[in-house]
Amino acid sequence: METPGLVVHGEAAPFSTALRSLLNNPQYSDVCFVVGQERQEVFAHRCLLACRCNFFQRLLGPKLGSGMPSPVVLSTVPAEAFLAVLEFLYTNSVRLHRHSVAVTFGLGLLQERCIAFIEAHSQEALRTRGFLELSAPALLSLLRSDKLRVDEAELVLAARSWARVGAAVLERPVAEVAAPVVRELRLALLAPAELSALEEQNQREPLIPVEQIVEAWKCHALRRGDAARGAPCRRRRGTLPREHHCFLDLPFK
Repeated sequence: METPGLVVHGEAAPFSTALRSLLNNPQYSDVCFVVGQERQEVFAHRCLLACRCNFFQRLLGPKLGSGMPSPVVLSTVPAEAFLAVLEFLYTNSVRLHRHSVAVTFGLGLLQERCIAFIEAHSQEALRTRGFLELSAPALLSLLRSDKLRVDEAELVLAARSWARVGAAVLERPVAEVAAPVVRELRLALLAPAELSALEEQNQREPLIPVEQIVEAWKCHALRRGDAARGAPCRRRRGTLPREHHCFLDLPFK
């Protein structure tokens, strides 16, 4: 049996620095992206992106052919967020800012880090432009988190703002844009007065399905947690205490 050879590990920092020098560098680049509404040009390297991310592997596959292909247009992706993703792919690290945590392109580890960052800075993140530009799947992942440090009433307001922006951009009804994500809003955590106000506003500007509001009222009517136990009633880290929460009997996870 052949004896394994000696494995020599170089220093990670110089390697990362060298790869960072290739980030958005037209030298040796073989693909160009046109990103965001500002149509900013971003230069990259197909082999590196394809081996690091399935999204880019599919996007930059053989159909593009050899040589320098036509620019790949990603008009709905903010340039700052796109560059943050590329930095992670090139160097395996990225400095996250509350203004740039928006898009993850299916990168599991980066998505987890982005969600953890937003969980720790929930209220600040909800007020950024980046939040309003989140994709529906990205917002869905956030709203499923128990660790958001924000009250449910603020999340409802933030979801409405997000849906309004999407409705204006896509020229679709607010309720239609919001449909993929509002199911994760935990309306049963709201006090009766808050739920009544939400119901009135929902009549003026539909956002949440009526049956979802009805289910929240059932939790109040039952005044017990057994029939309502589950994510719709589970408190988040930032949930403010309300009198009816004692009936839900839901511990923090």
